[in-house]
Amino acid sequence: MKLKFLIIPLALLAACKAPVKEETVKEAPLAPIQGTWQLVSAISVTKGDSVVTYPVKGVKEEMIKMLNGDHFAFLRHNVKGSSGKRSYDSGGGTYTLEGDNYKENLQYYSNSAWEGQSFNFKVTFKGDTLVQKGIEKIDSLKINHEIIETYIRIKK
Repeated sequence: MKLKFLIIPLALLAACKAPVKEETVKEAPLAPIQGTWQLVSAISVTKGDSVVTYPVKGVKEEMIKMLNGDHFAFLRHNVKGSSGKRSYDSGGGTYTLEGDNYKENLQYYSNSAWEGQSFNFKVTFKGDTLVQKGIEKIDSLKINHEIIETYIRIKK
């Protein structure tokens, strides 16, 4: 009988634990490339000849590139192009970044002939500026040029 009186208070005591502290989950710091970037300039170099491909004179357009832990996407549109028509371009896929070696694996693109291609670039960061430089080569489309793109990080 005395045992019953001892078990009940012990069971009640065990049920009354101290409140569990909620731990703050700390996310790993973002890699410097992760975020949203706005294109400010782009140059295409083919056989030594350089052409500014962004911004295009007389065309009001914008382009952003978004990168998370392993995927990228880009969106480019103009309000009114030289032909008088609006245009829209987008694509995305996976990427890897090892040191300054950045590789895009293009899985989706407005022009499906580019899909399935991989492109290797060198990237440099200076503050909130990202410069991406490398070769875009697709033999079937007779594309073989170097691109140099400069982006600035979009702030929240």
